[in-house]
Amino acid sequence: MLKFLTKLDYLLKETFLGLLRGGWMNWAAVSTVTVLLFLFGMSLQTSWQVEKLLNQFGSQLEVSVYLDAGTRAESIEPLIKNMPEVVSMQTITKEEAWTKLVKELRISDIAGATQQLGENPLVDELKVKARNSQVVPNLATQLAKLQGVDMVQYVDEAVKRIAQLHQGLNWVTLTITIILTITAIAVTSTTIRLIVMARRQEIEIMQLVGATSAWIYLPFILQGIAFGLIGGAIAWSFISVIQQFLNKLLANQPEFIQFITNGLQLTTAQVLLLPLILLSFGAAVGLMGSLFAVRRFAR
Repeated sequence: MLKFLTKLDYLLKETFLGLLRGGWMNWAAVSTVTVLLFLFGMSLQTSWQVEKLLNQFGSQLEVSVYLDAGTRAESIEPLIKNMPEVVSMQTITKEEAWTKLVKELRISDIAGATQQLGENPLVDELKVKARNSQVVPNLATQLAKLQGVDMVQYVDEAVKRIAQLHQGLNWVTLTITIILTITAIAVTSTTIRLIVMARRQEIEIMQLVGATSAWIYLPFILQGIAFGLIGGAIAWSFISVIQQFLNKLLANQPEFIQFITNGLQLTTAQVLLLPLILLSFGAAVGLMGSLFAVRRFAR
């Protein structure tokens, strides 16, 4: 146990000294990894948020059915209730809609406003909730064919657009991540290679006294991993600051913006998972870069 602790102490000291000796070369590697992980983390977080927003829209999909002027909701309600795709239905009569509209316009004399227009210009409306988002288009088509229905509206098009945005974002994220990962590995590898070359005489002396290649080059590999961990920690700090700023900015917004903002909130598991992913990804990038660098010298 004592022997293991002695070796571990040596490796940690050599790794720390290597980080100090590297100077600005180290920061070149760390900054490259930081940019990679920052963009990757922001893209991953955005992907999670858009996916949650999609689920939120999908769970609240409603079909708004507007009837003809001479048709009352009572004549159509039984037909809609019998449809297998329908979960629930809410009726808004034209009298209720007119009263709400007049109040929103801050007109105190409802009867006077109605008399000026001659009659209530609105129509009965039915808000029909579907079983799931997949059946909404088919349900809307069936509702539009009912006698007495003037118009059918639903937000399926908006959901499709968000889904397309989500898919496009994933492809852009994958492309950027691959390019920046290759760049980060190359910069890390070059940095470690320069550090190894600068300490070439020390390495030759260690080889002469019988040190193995694994023992000689392991501190350099740990340095590469440290680059990735430091880059991951900095990237996560930046992402957290930006997220807190956006939350404060959207705190006092209108109701619809609040609805969107609530949909963009990450779950507790995702909040805890994001730094772990960034640190693991950074460590993997640093490990690969350092292995590429020391492999040539180890041979």
